[in-house]
Amino acid sequence: MNPLSTLTSISQARDLLFNTLLTLTLFNLAGTADAQDRSAIPTFSRDIAPILQQKCQTCHNPEGIGPMPLISYRQVQPFAPLIKDRVTRGIMPPWHLDKTTGIQRYKNDISLSDAEIATIADWVDAGSPEGDPANLPAPLEIASGDQWQLADQLGPPDLIIRSAPYDVIANGQDQWWMPEVSFEGLDHERWLRAAEFKPSYPLGRKVVHHGHAVLIPEGERRQVALARYGVGKSFEIYPEGTGMRVPAHGTIAWNLHYFPVGAEGPADVVEVGLWFYPENQRPELETAGEVMMRVDGRNGMARGQDILIPPHGYQVLESTYVLDSAATIHSFRPHLHMRGKVMSMSAIYPDGRKEVLSQVNKYNHNWQIAYMYEDDVKPLLPKGTVLQFTSVFDNTVNNPLNPDPNQWVVFGRRGVDEMSHAWVGITYLNEEQYGRALSERRARTETLRVGTSE
Repeated sequence: MNPLSTLTSISQARDLLFNTLLTLTLFNLAGTADAQDRSAIPTFSRDIAPILQQKCQTCHNPEGIGPMPLISYRQVQPFAPLIKDRVTRGIMPPWHLDKTTGIQRYKNDISLSDAEIATIADWVDAGSPEGDPANLPAPLEIASGDQWQLADQLGPPDLIIRSAPYDVIANGQDQWWMPEVSFEGLDHERWLRAAEFKPSYPLGRKVVHHGHAVLIPEGERRQVALARYGVGKSFEIYPEGTGMRVPAHGTIAWNLHYFPVGAEGPADVVEVGLWFYPENQRPELETAGEVMMRVDGRNGMARGQDILIPPHGYQVLESTYVLDSAATIHSFRPHLHMRGKVMSMSAIYPDGRKEVLSQVNKYNHNWQIAYMYEDDVKPLLPKGTVLQFTSVFDNTVNNPLNPDPNQWVVFGRRGVDEMSHAWVGITYLNEEQYGRALSERRARTETLRVGTSE
């Protein structure tokens, strides 16, 4: 045998083996990469369902105020393109704060992060795959519309007050119902810990836009705002150690704003559940609850005389309040109507420093959200601080809620008219209470700073 021919055959065999191994390796690598690409595609079961649970299903369930339930894949998949549109445009979930300005940590924040929005968009772009149902999170237990939302946390209410019945008409303009009802059920003064406003179910949840239950005590000049309600804000729990002093006797002045939705509701009744501190427990701080701070009709003018918005135009209003004592603010709820676009709340401190606390820059009259600050960032303001409120009205075609940009707009109670005020959850402090709160805040901040540096 020719030695040269033998060496050639061995070389060819070696090259064939090398090429075969290389091909197999590349094939395996391609398969692995393909599998990795597939696993990177979001699925409903693994990636989307948890987001919907945390941010959407409280409203979007068979008994919620959302127009369609978003529980199962079968319910969600037909609306996938619409969901992508709403979340990428910042329309849903309803959270209208400017995320670039002011305090950004809130107890009730249901907004989506940039990563969550990207996940939803990628899922829709990939054809909204279901994925493995075994990856689904355990279903939420959602209270029905006729149950108290706070019951799981606080148990049943200690006391329930009810409005006088009202016959809701099927069609027409906004309606206001302001009955006075005797306050009964307490033997002596108590300290309120939480309150929940519950329209009747199912119709009341659709036709009650907002309302108030204010107690006028016997023999006293003060008023006690037991509960205030708006679509998006149904209850309030005061911070630990904070309560509202409730007398045993008085009259409940109800102020309920109804609007027709095409269905009659005879003898509709609104309920308010009240939770009290134990009888032998007095909280350290007494809160005023939500206090109205007007932006319109200030500087000696009658209410709303400064609102005059031209057709296809804008208007800006501003007001200030000087704090006669130190205070802490636990919530901020702007109230405008259909032309309302922006409201900001700023603090001007005694040393001249100015800070924007919160700004709503995508106001939507359909929602009355109270933005509740996390305890360790809620504004803690010294005596002499000036609270400054600024409102912007948009009466142009650029405002999607504007019913008619050709109209002059003036003050009024109807949604097509305008008003401007903020409901500010505030607790006033004496100097000792303020000093203690400030020291505790600084100690927590220093602890966090040390922990972060380590």
